[in-house]
Amino acid sequence: YGGMGLDFSYNIALAQELGSIRCGGIPMAIGVQAVMATPALTRFGSDELKKQFLVPTIAGDFVACLGISEAGAGSDVANIKTTAVRKGDEYIINGGKMWTTSGCQADWMCLLANTSEGPRHQNKSLICLPMNLPGIHVAKKIDKLGMRSSDTAQIFFEDVRVPSKNLIGEEGKGFTYQMLQFQEERLWGAATVLTPLETIIQETIDYTRQRKVFDQSVLHNQAVHFRLAELATEVELLRSLLYRTVALYVEGNDVTKFASMTKLKAGRLAREVTDSCLQFWGGMGFTSEVLVSRFYRDLRLVSLGGGTDETMLSIICKYMETLPSK
Repeated sequence: YGGMGLDFSYNIALAQELGSIRCGGIPMAIGVQAVMATPALTRFGSDELKKQFLVPTIAGDFVACLGISEAGAGSDVANIKTTAVRKGDEYIINGGKMWTTSGCQADWMCLLANTSEGPRHQNKSLICLPMNLPGIHVAKKIDKLGMRSSDTAQIFFEDVRVPSKNLIGEEGKGFTYQMLQFQEERLWGAATVLTPLETIIQETIDYTRQRKVFDQSVLHNQAVHFRLAELATEVELLRSLLYRTVALYVEGNDVTKFASMTKLKAGRLAREVTDSCLQFWGGMGFTSEVLVSRFYRDLRLVSLGGGTDETMLSIICKYMETLPSK
């Protein structure tokens, strides 16, 4: 279908390199295309669907978005209310999606919707939804704290008709497919923060070395250079956890627990590094002229998007409870 057929470790290598871009919005938008909107289609979609949607997406001719979150269902994916009711050879879709990255420009959406009245983990399906169909309304481009180069949309569906052949995989398996995709999304997110955090630490070292306060450089203070050493150590620990998790995933293991740990650590460390380093920039750090202030805003999303810190903790606790007592 136009891809290179490489394993997931290459996605992580790409994600790390994209971290060299001096903003968070572009790596995130590419991530939506590569590891969020397309994995379920790649794994479970029909050959016809792949030719229609995956081929032009890989080629860069289509922009894809992921329609999961709703105003009342962010991390609680099972609580979504959007419906896709089967009538003949079509699904009729009603509802809406919130916080949809690339939603203002997308050519198609990987949509999660309720396709039956059954148990909420077994009544959902994923559907390839062309975004030019009648009844799809992009209500607004959301004004955000950070990631401002990436458009985020609120979208409503009113009696949108889509062919039933646009169903990805089996009906009722959408929640399961989405949970599988989340592992790749969370590892991608962690990989994209490594290079920015290294960059911020190094730029803070350079700035505090030349910035004089009370006749000596700010870096000369032991509290400053010890703190920067601690942060650099934490970044390397995150890298090791990420690499271990990816290696296990490539070997075919269930990495839900480790991916959740990696995502949790990445989000918290992104907050810790940017906040600590911004403090050492003083008043300059509170301006829009320096990179640390941009990443302070952009990387705050890592603790929220793709599952909050609290959601990651809940998943980790669930897996810990399955361990045999010693």
